[in-house]
Amino acid sequence: MSRPARATAKDVARASGVSQTTVSFVLNGAAGHVSQETRERVQQAARTLGYVPNGSAQALRKGASRIVLLNIEGIPAGSSLGSYIRGLDAELAAHGHVLLVLHGHLSSQALSDVAQAVSARAVIDLSGVGRADAIVTDAETSLDAFSAQADVPVRYLVERGHRHLATAMPDTPELQALAGLRERLIRQAARTAGLPDCPTLVLPGSLGAAEERLRAFRAEHPEVTAVLAYNDDLALLTLAAMRPIGWRAPQDLAVIGFDDTPHGALFSPALTTVHIDAEAIGRIAARTALGLPAADTTPEPARVIVRQSA
Repeated sequence: MSRPARATAKDVARASGVSQTTVSFVLNGAAGHVSQETRERVQQAARTLGYVPNGSAQALRKGASRIVLLNIEGIPAGSSLGSYIRGLDAELAAHGHVLLVLHGHLSSQALSDVAQAVSARAVIDLSGVGRADAIVTDAETSLDAFSAQADVPVRYLVERGHRHLATAMPDTPELQALAGLRERLIRQAARTAGLPDCPTLVLPGSLGAAEERLRAFRAEHPEVTAVLAYNDDLALLTLAAMRPIGWRAPQDLAVIGFDDTPHGALFSPALTTVHIDAEAIGRIAARTALGLPAADTTPEPARVIVRQSA
């Protein structure tokens, strides 16, 4: 007989209607900035679900070292990620801590073993959100911030007369956490703007296969006039796949990326994209990992970098 799944901090967060970071603060005695009402709601949810804190995770949070681990397995090395790491590293350094970045494939157990080997103060696992046995601090908060303000490109397109939008998402399993969250927020923003539901264009990595997929998608959704891609790389793949078909951007299909990578400006047509203040998000992640209030660190609003593709 299989053992019932153990309740996780994510389950407690969902049941109490707060973020996983808030749950971590409350259940680990670092909730000085959290209201009494919220604390009681989290504690009640934990009791109801039978939540038992992970002993290894608790030990890590009290670790003797000043090392914070960041696992970015499978996350594209774009401008936003680089800025996020710079902000995270700078804020940790300001408080006497060191950042260790992990790139390789790690199971939950392997990540836990590494964390215990260095007595890590905290672990931010951007690639493994949802892994119940992973030791995760603030990963969901960072992913939320990376994907937030999806209404900015949607509003930009609506103001230019687009009523039928689509999302372009990767077929890479490693990117499903961030890509899926961004897609949901884009769809939510479209609904708020009174638009029809956004169909999803799932693009493979090769140009030939992407061209075939784009042809089939357009035949199925001829009403779509604009595509919001998961990131700049996928937006550029969309533009490259349009060229042999004979479509122009933005006349035949407007395309917007996400991440404001330098090579987007070098393409023809130059890529319209979304810029986010990832460095501030990194600083917030660092302060959250150290149990410090982040109220005095606020990211600048996301903004559209207007170029030729949209």
